[in-house]
Amino acid sequence: MKGLASRFFASALIYAVLGMTLGVVMGMTQDHAQMPTHAHLLVVGWVSFALFGFFYHLFPGVAETRLATAQFWLAQASLLIMLVGLFQIFSGGPGLGEPLAGVGSIGILLSMILFAVNAWPAVRNN
Repeated sequence: MKGLASRFFASALIYAVLGMTLGVVMGMTQDHAQMPTHAHLLVVGWVSFALFGFFYHLFPGVAETRLATAQFWLAQASLLIMLVGLFQIFSGGPGLGEPLAGVGSIGILLSMILFAVNAWPAVRNN
């Protein structure tokens, strides 16, 4: 695995460890308030990013486009913004949680749209 595929998969591994660690901490403390943050870390960060990595590994030509690079950076930034927002919301923190989670969620959606636009021709033509 090289290039963008490797970067997506490496970040997925980091998000998997962080998500599972949060799950263990919630279990040990019996405080499950961060369950939505935990779920988003694992589903978006681990599963989706790992799938992006595998796709770009299978279609290396698609990974070399500017659209793929834009999708990578938008996905990374958006997930981090969304996670900060979710953590604030479910910690009962200041009122910035909702706007941050909203902006991050829209960014994640836009990154998925970029992925779909980039991936569709490769999948359709094979």
